Amino acid sequence: MSATSGHLDHLAELVEAQDAFWATISDVDPATAVPWCGDWRVSDLVEHLARVHHRAAAKARSMREKPLGPGPFVLDDLYRECAAELRDTLVELGPDAIGSTLLGRGPASFWRRRLLHETLVHLWDLRTAGGLRLDARPEVWADTVEEVVTVMQPRQVSRGRMPRLPSAIELAASDVDRTWRLDTADDGPAVVQVRAPASVLALMLWGRIPPDDAEVEVSGDGDVLSAALAEPITP
Repeated sequence: MSATSGHLDHLAELVEAQDAFWATISDVDPATAVPWCGDWRVSDLVEHLARVHHRAAAKARSMREKPLGPGPFVLDDLYRECAAELRDTLVELGPDAIGSTLLGRGPASFWRRRLLHETLVHLWDLRTAGGLRLDARPEVWADTVEEVVTVMQPRQVSRGRMPRLPSAIELAASDVDRTWRLDTADDGPAVVQVRAPASVLALMLWGRIPPDDAEVEVSGDGDVLSAALAEPITP
């Protein structure tokens, strides 16, 4: 995946993730279970992501979402159309247009990053459910972690969906030079340190990989980490 001037080009990364997701749909039986997403099947996963793209395109334009209807759908057609709708919307609006975001009024380009990481996590879901590998650069996964730490988890707290964490948790990526401090109620030292590849950290925060995974190194109070991950850190 590409980067621009040392920073991620979220729109280019989103388009690449969308293309990879669409190309994988035909490779996985739609009835395949996606066990880390409750009772979802692949068909539910594809429909969910298509609807998220459609909804985000409407929010970027500050418009009311036009319902897609209950289906049934031709999955690859549905996803292709909704992915194109979002992509075309974000290209047309450019980086400076104002729209609705998860944090209130703000740059519509917010959805470039938000949907990149939504798509990347669900691409992992789709490919893993189908027994396929997903290769994405550590820098992209590191940005997934960054979004959880700075946007998603604080939003969950602010909306009353979870309490602030009682103790600090330090996250360190073993494959890129990045560290993060997960939201806490005080400024005290971290009581637990977690080190893993950026992809593993991101997927752990999104509830896909458990903290006892072989690639996760935990130092300190592991119970604090387990308790934090039991909270709805992401929606």
